[in-house]
Amino acid sequence: MKYTINNVRKMFLDFFQKNQHTIISSSSLLPNNHSNLLFTNAGMNQFQDIFLGYKKYHFPRVTTAQRCLRMGGKHNDFKQVGYSEHHHTFFEMLGNFSFGDYFKKESILYAWKLLTNKKWFNLPKNKFFVTVYQDDQETYNIWKNIIQLPEYKIIRIGNKLHNTYESDNFWQMGDTGPCGPCTEIFFNQSNDEKIYLHNLNDSNKYIEIWNIVFIQFNRINHNKLIPLSTFSVDTGMGLERITAILQKVHSTFKIDAFQNLIKSICQINKIDNNKNHQSINIIADHIRASTFIINDNILPNHEHRGYILRKIIRRALLHGYKLGIKKNFLYKLVSSVIKYFGNFKKKLYNQQKKIENIIQTEELQFKKILEKGFDLLLKKIENIKNNKLDANTIFYLHDTFGFPIDLTQDICQEYQINIDIHELNNIISQHKKKSQQNIINKNAHTIHTNTKSIFQGYKYHTIKAKIKQIFICGEEKSTISENEEGIIILDKTPFYGESGGQIGDNGKIFTKKSIFYVNNVQHYSYAIGHIGKIQLGKIKINDIITAQIDIKKRLLIQNNHSATHLLHSALNLILKTNIHQQGSFINEKYLRFDFSHTQKINKDQISYIEKKINYQIQKNKIIYNHISNINQAQLEKYTFRKNKHYYKTIRMLTIGSFSKELCGGTHAQRTGNIGLFKITSTKTVSSGVYRIEATTGKYALNIINIQNQNMLTIQEILKVQNSEILQKIKKIIYYYTELKKENQILNHKITLYYTKQLSKNIIKIKNINFLSSEINIHKRKLLNMIIDQLKKVIHIGIIILFYQYQNKYICIISLTKNIIHKIQANKIVEIIKQYTHCSGGGKLKTAECLIDNINNFDKILPKIKLWITKNV
Repeated sequence: MKYTINNVRKMFLDFFQKNQHTIISSSSLLPNNHSNLLFTNAGMNQFQDIFLGYKKYHFPRVTTAQRCLRMGGKHNDFKQVGYSEHHHTFFEMLGNFSFGDYFKKESILYAWKLLTNKKWFNLPKNKFFVTVYQDDQETYNIWKNIIQLPEYKIIRIGNKLHNTYESDNFWQMGDTGPCGPCTEIFFNQSNDEKIYLHNLNDSNKYIEIWNIVFIQFNRINHNKLIPLSTFSVDTGMGLERITAILQKVHSTFKIDAFQNLIKSICQINKIDNNKNHQSINIIADHIRASTFIINDNILPNHEHRGYILRKIIRRALLHGYKLGIKKNFLYKLVSSVIKYFGNFKKKLYNQQKKIENIIQTEELQFKKILEKGFDLLLKKIENIKNNKLDANTIFYLHDTFGFPIDLTQDICQEYQINIDIHELNNIISQHKKKSQQNIINKNAHTIHTNTKSIFQGYKYHTIKAKIKQIFICGEEKSTISENEEGIIILDKTPFYGESGGQIGDNGKIFTKKSIFYVNNVQHYSYAIGHIGKIQLGKIKINDIITAQIDIKKRLLIQNNHSATHLLHSALNLILKTNIHQQGSFINEKYLRFDFSHTQKINKDQISYIEKKINYQIQKNKIIYNHISNINQAQLEKYTFRKNKHYYKTIRMLTIGSFSKELCGGTHAQRTGNIGLFKITSTKTVSSGVYRIEATTGKYALNIINIQNQNMLTIQEILKVQNSEILQKIKKIIYYYTELKKENQILNHKITLYYTKQLSKNIIKIKNINFLSSEINIHKRKLLNMIIDQLKKVIHIGIIILFYQYQNKYICIISLTKNIIHKIQANKIVEIIKQYTHCSGGGKLKTAECLIDNINNFDKILPKIKLWITKNV
């Protein structure tokens, strides 16, 4: 039988199915209900509640091929990937589980039969050895007496630092809870029959392929264990590792699926795997991991799981850049991952376009950071002293260019450059403290209060209220006087505090003798703070005041907020993808809506979205709201943000049958109040996140009027009727394109002509070519083309061209890259300056200067040639 990775997976599951195990599908990489885990990192994760005794399972025996990711926390193989032959970020864990059914003897017999029986994996018995927990005599006896493994191949593993039950062979879920001894099965890849304990972690000799855990105790505290009433078995075997052994290769990167993927990487980028295998292995591992992570609806961003995904993608791109791959390439590999790691092919294929778009967007964003940061870092490394990179340089790259610190550490590891981690951490810590202090200094609106304000702004725009608290520069005061800025808290208010993307209201708080103008409103726990300045008189605690919002501004904000709900519903309807809101901003002038979406939104879709929303506006539907709870909202299929915390009572907003959404903001009474809806901008803001900006009412009308005016102006310039504008513009573009082509051909001919003529003036100075000549070309682009062509002719040398510009001469000096370590263009300018009046300068490779006259240039040339002779 051919042991492909897909066949091996199938054989494992078939074996245990034939032994009365139920095959359970792999769970998501996103763990359910276990926030302590970033990602699913073992086959037992989906059965954690069973092991903890929280629930019973309806199958006593199960088997799985679980998708796993080990990034962060106790299990983090990220740094080893590429440098180790057997570690991966993403991998598949094959496992069989018993929940109160069989125990030690049966689980070991199953493992031994699958590994060594001729009908199954048929591996040589003499190549295996095992480890057991030192106090687990029962397991030791099974291996010795039943399996009949030689004693020297059964290694007892003790406790670490004399701590009871702290051992590599005593598994525990946490500080307390289910735990038990385990036995690990190793495959000896060396020709040496002797087993050396100190080499257990040497994967070139011994590779751990299976861990069988016997869950038989409940840890009460550090030293106390009590037996569980039900014993269970939890096993795990790496699919990639067992496939490598069956395929008789010493690296999991050499197995069939990875070799096919690596071949795709090399073919797409035209690179040699034999010279660059570490970087190519990293790219192969990371594109596989990225594909499966995005498949589980995780997007790259700057925090939590999204940051891990971004880190994986960017490390792959970094290694691509190291190999000289400057074009976007990573997204092109998604199809190869789907093709060669085919257990989940159907689901992955349906998501392929989405995954490619997300990775391509991330590539485009990171490319600019990578180019600047990587080149600068390499220059620093070239000039490094004492084999140690300054921590300030690392932080500078991060702070100035956004170049990730962990990538800098990665590169330094590659070049065997040391980093003072302690110094780096100190710099980061100081920067954080400084930033926090700046925030405190700038934010005079930070206050702490236990007061509760009642919001009455849904119904009322003006109310009588009582002053409860006054804050000035963060300190509580009894009075606020004329020209002072501060925060006023009322017992009740019509002012809406900024939340849910909607900005706070403006307006005024006043009495007969005083006026406080409100320019912002924020929430402070249960209080609503009115931020502003008192223009007249003074206000003190317990004063009865009038609170009045700017009603014109509020109505505009409400219209935009209601339009945002219509937009959300229209997007779901027209884009036909399950979009998720990522953020919003609503003020009186415009609205902004961010949502998860990976494909470009075309002009036809924009037009259709506008049409749908304006149709709802024209229908002048009543906008209803009522108070309910989250359970009722879910039952009635209202839209809500899944990652947002909601209180027990919530506000449900309904616009006919078109929009049903939870919202605490203020809204128009009818859709007709919105007047008109117009999209002004569409763009991507990060990987998988799209942004639409739009406006309504008079602002939308202004945009349409400006567009109409612009069209009339274009019509006048082109001297055509409105219906003919498009055709006229197409003709102009066609003529321009044709002229551009003709110009390129002409420039090419001119370049070849001058290259041929100027080449006649090339002379030899020692072993380099030297060319100096006047030229009657003034266009800089054409001059550069001629110089580039001349460099191809001279290969190694110096080019000096000068041309007349008005009453002066411009001199250009250009060198081929292979001689700038000896001769520099800016030094030649300095020689010219010594003998004639001129101004200018430049860099090592190219320089130029402005000369009053060139009458004595023939006298300067010998000086230049002499200097070149001395320095070559």
